[in-house]
Amino acid sequence: MIRHGGQRHTIVGVRNPAADVPAMSRSLSARIAAAPRGLAATLASLPRGLAARVAAMPRRRQEFLSDAGLALALAAVNVGAILPYRDQLHPAWGAVLLVVAQAIPLAWRRRFPILVALIIGAARVSYDQLGIGFAPFPLGPVIAFYTIIELRGRAWRWITIVLSATAIGISEASPGHDQPYDTVIQAFIFATAWGAGLLSRATRANLLAARARAERAEAELDAESVRAAEVERTRIARELHDVVAHHVSLMAVQAEAAASLLPGKPEQAGRSVQIVGDTARQALTELRRLLGVLRAPAEPLQTTPVASLADLGPALDQVRGAGLPVELDVLGAPYPLAPSIDATAFRIVQEALTNTLRHTAAPEASVTLRYEPGYVTVAVTDRGPRRDRAAAINGSGLGLAGIAERVASCGGNLAVGPTAEDGFAVTARLPAR
Repeated sequence: MIRHGGQRHTIVGVRNPAADVPAMSRSLSARIAAAPRGLAATLASLPRGLAARVAAMPRRRQEFLSDAGLALALAAVNVGAILPYRDQLHPAWGAVLLVVAQAIPLAWRRRFPILVALIIGAARVSYDQLGIGFAPFPLGPVIAFYTIIELRGRAWRWITIVLSATAIGISEASPGHDQPYDTVIQAFIFATAWGAGLLSRATRANLLAARARAERAEAELDAESVRAAEVERTRIARELHDVVAHHVSLMAVQAEAAASLLPGKPEQAGRSVQIVGDTARQALTELRRLLGVLRAPAEPLQTTPVASLADLGPALDQVRGAGLPVELDVLGAPYPLAPSIDATAFRIVQEALTNTLRHTAAPEASVTLRYEPGYVTVAVTDRGPRRDRAAAINGSGLGLAGIAERVASCGGNLAVGPTAEDGFAVTARLPAR
């Protein structure tokens, strides 16, 4: 420690200054080169980080922060407006306090608009009544007035208009307010705030109505999607029933025939077994087509064309191979049908013949297609005793119920019931389109 000139200096150590010059120079240059980039990056990241933090806050907290910023800015503007005349303000501290009171409560204007308006209005009227002079522009009272017009109901809006008009009258009657245009300007400012508040109120109501309509539309779309899914599930279930019932019935008939023919007629029994195999493979093909729509999107779809009356020949051949002779009559000139109608007509024939195989001992059946302008009629009739007439007529199974659902979905008419020849008939009249 060295005392020099009344001061004390502490020497920690002694080094050669010349040896430190290059190192100090390099360190200083590195700091100077790195400082601007680091400072610029820090300053550039501040607004983004602040905006992200504010955006993550709840909506009410964001509104409070914006209103608090507005209140502080307006308080600074009010104080800055009267500071040049501080020598003429009596008392100056009272003037500063009252102009600050006209701004700071705006931080709570959305949560307590009535209380905030009363505090700010009282501060403004007190400022004018004390005759301090050099009053700042009434931005605080105008914003509080606007907030009530925007957020509160009709009763509070009218009460606020009456109280504001009364406060303006009291202030304009105070000393120092002897200029006529001052009253006109005050009225114009508050009228503008009233119009802006009503406009903002209407805009918010329109946005809420548009949001409600969008939510209702989305709910309706969801409901429509659910209904469409139900319809699609019903369609797939109906198709599965038709395919499985028809082919399994054929397989059962052929299996029974093979069992009865096997001891004495092996060739015919082999033919029946072959038909069973062909029918099973066809059933699997149609099941793959129906279930292909249920596969995951990444899996390839295996589909075949939709069933139609063009496939009626092979289907009738299968029934004939099962031991039921079938006659086909086409009346009228055939013309293209809508795909859904075409598939429905085919499935009606298929299901009706399946019921004949399952529930009757009929020696024969007939299929009639009648083409008329705008309509096609499908009739399937069998003749002979029925093993299970009650099940066929009352629809204890799903066959006739599925036919009825198909015809109803197409807007057609269906008639089912016994015939005079101890048979059974299914007749459906379908629109062509």
